[in-house]
Amino acid sequence: MDQRFYDAVLASPVIAAVKDMEQLEDCLTLDNIQVVFLLFGDLCTIAEVAARAKDAGKIVLVHVDLIAGLSSSQEIAVDFLRRNTRVDGIITTKPNFIRRARELKLFTVMRLFVIDSMALAGISKLESVKPDFIEVLPGVMPKTIRKIAQTTRIPLLAGGLIADKEDVVAALSAGAMAVSATSREVWRM
Repeated sequence: MDQRFYDAVLASPVIAAVKDMEQLEDCLTLDNIQVVFLLFGDLCTIAEVAARAKDAGKIVLVHVDLIAGLSSSQEIAVDFLRRNTRVDGIITTKPNFIRRARELKLFTVMRLFVIDSMALAGISKLESVKPDFIEVLPGVMPKTIRKIAQTTRIPLLAGGLIADKEDVVAALSAGAMAVSATSREVWRM
């Protein structure tokens, strides 16, 4: 993993996950936010949106699965981001996207929706995919986060439903290195 991404997460354990331009503009004014997850956009706008965050000095990762026009299961979507934008990395639920992004020297976050015991059982398979981070959703399950942290060497992020300081503290105490949140209140902690 590129040390720059890891160090930014360590230095600022709250990641701004943004769903629209208004949220993006808001988080760009915050000095404590070093990493931004872009959860919106399309093939025609993602380069401009990412450039706005990069120009503000942020590390920018795009959730490929949520970008209209890039959300197919073909790795060419990752190639497009590398060649046509200034993004630093990707977030995805697709192992093939993680592998391709690693080949292209992009940061990688594998999103894992923990909805049942079968999802937990699949964590060991992520070791072979080798994402830089696993993002556990929902992030308000400290017991589950602790269990995952004990079963993998891949650093964890917690995301989804993080709403207040108590959620942040619980996730970090359970073993997450950082939380991602769409809540402006959480960004300002």
